[in-house]
Amino acid sequence: MSSARLLVMLLVALCLGPAVAHEPRNTLVTPGEHRYRASADPDRVILVADQHPWRSQTVNWRTNHAVTEAVAQITEAHDTPGLHLTARTVTGTVRPRTTENGLAHHHSVTFDDLRPDTLYAYRVRGQGTWSEWFQFRTAKRGFAPFTFFYFGDAQNSVRSHFSRVIREAFMEHTRPALMLHAGDLVNLRAGIHDDEWGEWFAAGGFLHAMVPSIPVTGNHEFVNEEDEAGHRTRVLSHLWEAQFTVPGNGPPGLRDTVYFVEYQGVLFVALDSTRALEDESLAVLQAQWLEQLLRENTHRWVIVSHHHPMQSVSLGRDNPMLREHWQPLYQRYGVDLVLQGHDHTYGRGANVPEGSTLVDNEVGTVYVVSVAGPKMYLVSAEARQDMTRVGEEVQLYQVIGVEEDRLRFESRTVSGQLYDAFDIRRLPDGRNTLIDKMPAGLLERLCTNPAQPRPTRCWEGTELVD
Repeated sequence: MSSARLLVMLLVALCLGPAVAHEPRNTLVTPGEHRYRASADPDRVILVADQHPWRSQTVNWRTNHAVTEAVAQITEAHDTPGLHLTARTVTGTVRPRTTENGLAHHHSVTFDDLRPDTLYAYRVRGQGTWSEWFQFRTAKRGFAPFTFFYFGDAQNSVRSHFSRVIREAFMEHTRPALMLHAGDLVNLRAGIHDDEWGEWFAAGGFLHAMVPSIPVTGNHEFVNEEDEAGHRTRVLSHLWEAQFTVPGNGPPGLRDTVYFVEYQGVLFVALDSTRALEDESLAVLQAQWLEQLLRENTHRWVIVSHHHPMQSVSLGRDNPMLREHWQPLYQRYGVDLVLQGHDHTYGRGANVPEGSTLVDNEVGTVYVVSVAGPKMYLVSAEARQDMTRVGEEVQLYQVIGVEEDRLRFESRTVSGQLYDAFDIRRLPDGRNTLIDKMPAGLLERLCTNPAQPRPTRCWEGTELVD
């Protein structure tokens, strides 16, 4: 940040006078309320993408503890209301979880033996009641074009500010096949965890139940636990695996957070950068697993997602361990696109073996960092110099179209303005070329908050719910 810009912000803050002292809130829940306590009615219904989404689909949901069996029904969708007459009943697993909202049962059912490219209707059972009927379409068996959404960190003030992002994306664009969330879906600090998850599910509403998700863990999906001796350790939140039954095809010990999905000619890979950065042996373990996966890959496109960026965008951040253990594999095996979060800014650049962002319009892996929620950081001088497109204080969603010979990427603001765009085109010889479609004349977004909470941040995100 320039000294002149910092001086202006300081003067404005002084003119406004001291802020009113109060504890920042992170949800819209009134203190003392239990808005998100589980009930007899099924809630938090979400489809989580399976490894083979042309033949199976997993659904998760929650009820109160009186519902002791996970039961769902599914049928091929038809145009009459008698769906129950053709539905088959499927049972699954139940995981009890206790939070500040009390004891709840989290249910998981996997629908198997499905037909490719078929519209299905399903419902899940509560205590003496059912959810509404939802619909989803299975994937095609081989390659076919499709569109999916990618969201960076929602994390803070989720219902207040992330809601309009995910809803605007759905209203403005063709029905997506998938939704990819690149970590830090919620904040999970100060012990208020279940309300935050309640807001995340409320933000997407029925979309979660009709469009399969690929959830990726971020550092805020991990919490501190203390044993009887007072030793504190970082562990995956006990709500993560209860709410997201991922395919479980990752390396041993990481199967709740590392996995892959095969969707219509694309290999989607979710990695756990949090554990990788905290324990180098887990970075190596994921690299070994990933190398075997990429070596045997037969899909036309490879898209990887992890929370921490390979090349940081924000001030004061860097992740050299990822560049040491993972980046060489991306280059060696031709990973096409890496979708990341964590930095609460926007940044896009292509990395080629020569090390620069663009050489003769030939690209290797293209890396993108984005943010969907209201927590906003500042872009570093290095990122501003090295990356093709950066941005501060702008909530975004991404629409990615998959075609046989190209990936079409659009990053749009929450008000629908095109902020960045490019195509990755596959040439006949197998190389990629990048076609830059960044809108001409659109100024880079900069922080405008006159009372920045820290020198590296534009907004905390938790001061926005009042």
